[in-house]
Amino acid sequence: MEDFNFGRELRLLTPSHYSRIFNEPARAATPFFTLLAKPNDQAKPRLGLTVAKKRVKKACQRNRIKRLARESFRLNQHTIDNIDIVLMVKSGIDEQSNEELTKQLTKLWRKINERCKPGAPKPPPFKKRPNKSAKSNKQSQ
Repeated sequence: MEDFNFGRELRLLTPSHYSRIFNEPARAATPFFTLLAKPNDQAKPRLGLTVAKKRVKKACQRNRIKRLARESFRLNQHTIDNIDIVLMVKSGIDEQSNEELTKQLTKLWRKINERCKPGAPKPPPFKKRPNKSAKSNKQSQ
């Protein structure tokens, strides 16, 4: 029988877990979510959540989004390979219904799983945007 818990072993817990994923991840996105992922050497997929106060102002809305994401991951964990996933949110997500967010997450789990399979095309290197203060310094000279 499959186990549908969301215990400690299914979570990213330390900053080093997160920083490993931010270095050349596979990406998948929808209008309200961005997933970053990398294969891991664990026996299960793991999830880390980042819901920024800048994107979602109210704590009750941030908690609702995290609850929905954890629940969706918990129900779909058996269809996901051994990968570490960081879920980030975009602005405007707090105005969406639970059904819409759940639908997008279900689609994203499938998409990120395909992009992390061995032999999948490697993502292009991430280019940082130029710093605004560096631009204004150049213009003032």
